Amino acid sequence: MDFQFTPDEEQFRGEIRDFLKQQLPDGWADRAFVGDVEQDERDELSRFVTKQLADRDWLAMAWPKEYGGLDATHMQQLIYNEETSYSAMPGGGGMGVAWVGPAVMLYGNEEQKEQYLPWITNGDDIWCTLYSEPGAGSDLAALQTRAERDGDEYVINGSKIWTSGGHLANMGWLAARTDPHAPKHRGISTFVLPMDTPGVEVRPLTNLAGEHNFNEVFFENVRIPSTNLVGTENRGWYQVATALDFERSGVGAYAGGRRNMERLVHVAREDESLVQRNPASRYELADRWVELQVGFNIAYRIPHLQSQGIIPNHEASVSKLYGSELTQRIAGTGMHLLGLGGQMMPGSPHAALGGAFARTYLSSVSSTIAAGTSEIQRNIIAQRGLGLPRG
Repeated sequence: MDFQFTPDEEQFRGEIRDFLKQQLPDGWADRAFVGDVEQDERDELSRFVTKQLADRDWLAMAWPKEYGGLDATHMQQLIYNEETSYSAMPGGGGMGVAWVGPAVMLYGNEEQKEQYLPWITNGDDIWCTLYSEPGAGSDLAALQTRAERDGDEYVINGSKIWTSGGHLANMGWLAARTDPHAPKHRGISTFVLPMDTPGVEVRPLTNLAGEHNFNEVFFENVRIPSTNLVGTENRGWYQVATALDFERSGVGAYAGGRRNMERLVHVAREDESLVQRNPASRYELADRWVELQVGFNIAYRIPHLQSQGIIPNHEASVSKLYGSELTQRIAGTGMHLLGLGGQMMPGSPHAALGGAFARTYLSSVSSTIAAGTSEIQRNIIAQRGLGLPRG
């Protein structure tokens, strides 16, 4: 693999950076980092940016042109993800572009493709993923939310948890059990669920940092047409597994980590007492920079494999595992460098960097859990990458 970008790829990177400079307010990434953004402002900017991306056909750029994309290369998609993550860009296609749309392309019928894909590429639909349950997280196949056939409808009962963006989404991608008597991997189906369907209730969950992104979602006798079933009934587990592979590319963690490391190096240069008080923090900063470069190399290898027609399964898990654990290590390095002031939350007059690293440290706890735990990633690497037997 050649780790140098081509001139065309560097030109494309420049186009993305110009777009971000034009569309995002001055200082946006730093304001977002310290939490100096009201939710209404973020939501308004998110809608605006999403529409601007849709107008350029950048929202789903890697999709085939027939479905509203640009047939962009895998490396162009990675560059886009890297630059937008580094700039903390709100909006974009989110889950709809990342894995719902690709799953519909692979498993949906022509009517479903015509019905759902254009609304993803034009930025009108916001999707959430309805997978995890209180008793089915890492062992997702243990999910118990039921979808029972009743004539031309399915009746859904149960609950989901840790639903990112469920309070903002108007569409849900649901995995539910359609055959309770089948082996657990063989009785699951996937559905499209409008979130305003009667019987759907979304309740907020606040994380350790006081932020609201996760939600609980409850279903009480929710009726949806049978035409909302995507793919073959009881074969949904395989569709879920495919959709999860779309999720684990990983470059966003390294782009955000680079931005945070730049902030730490800057404050260490501005305030020499920080390093004088804790000389070992210099070595920590150096270690994190080396680890970041390793992470970028891992992430860059994934689109290279895709360009060769290879599906990166365990390789994507390596990137996700390494990136989420590095996110926690960078947050820990911030705590060590900033000292007691780094533990102060936003609003405190004694907070270092506006309390942003205290928030980062708390929110990073979930990075090794969300989108597949580190333990699950290690199992995938061991079994599919190293060929080891199940324990």
